[in-house]
Amino acid sequence: MYLCAVIVNVMAKVEQLLALIERYRQLGIDAQIDYDKFYLYSIITHSTALEGSTISELENQILFDDGISVNGKSIIEQMMNLDLKRAYEESLQLAKQHADITVELLKKLSHLVMQNTGSTYKTALGEFSSAAGDLRLLNVTAGVGGKSYLNYQKIPAELDKFCKWLNVQRRLNLSIAELYLLSFEVHYRLVTIHPWADGNGRMARLLMNYIQFEYGLIPTKVLKEDKGNYINALVATRESGNISHFMEFMVEQMIKSLSWEIEIFLKSMADSEEIEEPTVPWGMLLQKGEFPFNRSKKRVKSREKILMILRENPYYSARRVAEVIGITPKAVEKHLTRLKAEGLIIRYGPDKGGKWMVL
Repeated sequence: MYLCAVIVNVMAKVEQLLALIERYRQLGIDAQIDYDKFYLYSIITHSTALEGSTISELENQILFDDGISVNGKSIIEQMMNLDLKRAYEESLQLAKQHADITVELLKKLSHLVMQNTGSTYKTALGEFSSAAGDLRLLNVTAGVGGKSYLNYQKIPAELDKFCKWLNVQRRLNLSIAELYLLSFEVHYRLVTIHPWADGNGRMARLLMNYIQFEYGLIPTKVLKEDKGNYINALVATRESGNISHFMEFMVEQMIKSLSWEIEIFLKSMADSEEIEEPTVPWGMLLQKGEFPFNRSKKRVKSREKILMILRENPYYSARRVAEVIGITPKAVEKHLTRLKAEGLIIRYGPDKGGKWMVL
């Protein structure tokens, strides 16, 4: 049974995480329309931000869904995000198939991660390409003055050993807590082996999420604002040999992320909020860019606001409605589903280019 000694040290935090997961499921946050898509976009945005990308979640939604380039952002940043999206889409399919983790599979995923931003290296042993997912043929260190990672000559054997260990662990009957701890250990082990010249962080987080996808867990995000603490946890673990440093950080990341998601969800789904009923048509205000939901007088429920907006603007998307009201697109989509089920609205045409009719 997989239950490393570190669980004793972080048990209180693990129990808190499990309670939050139960609350998250009870609220049905992960049952909303397009939840999987938007959550995945968030994971990708945070993962690339840790590598220097400045593209926001909303900008990635536009880039991914509409294929529209983001003004002011470099081609490298945009390709980094598009590459990681493709790698995650492939990993989701492989996770559903419960495919064995092999060296070749990891190289294939690394190729997708680095396809358009990788480099070709020429060494005394020959040429290799991080864009092709090739294992490195040179030694690297952890930053300027940092410790050296595993010697490149040892990588093939060590990576094969890692894959065999992981496949054994995946066949055990593990609890939710154990699966999360396993996924975090997978992350740490892969980034410590450091098989590639580029993209090791993205690959480690991707494989961590792969394990979580496979068992239907809520995927872990390493938040971009916690980059410093993330690196410190990796360094502290590597220098001390005590993986509890990294495990504790990752559990805390999940707690922080889920707590924030629950708070935002409850706020956005509040039955009502104070707003002033406008004296001119809603459509005129919206066309002017005036959003009247910040004033306070008459109480209007979120669903009523949505009906008002769609009546005046039948071509608005859920994302646009969310911007106007000031709640999440997920919350708007949940309202739309209920309104359709109650026969209050009808959707004509496709998601893009269609229109709403308020009955």
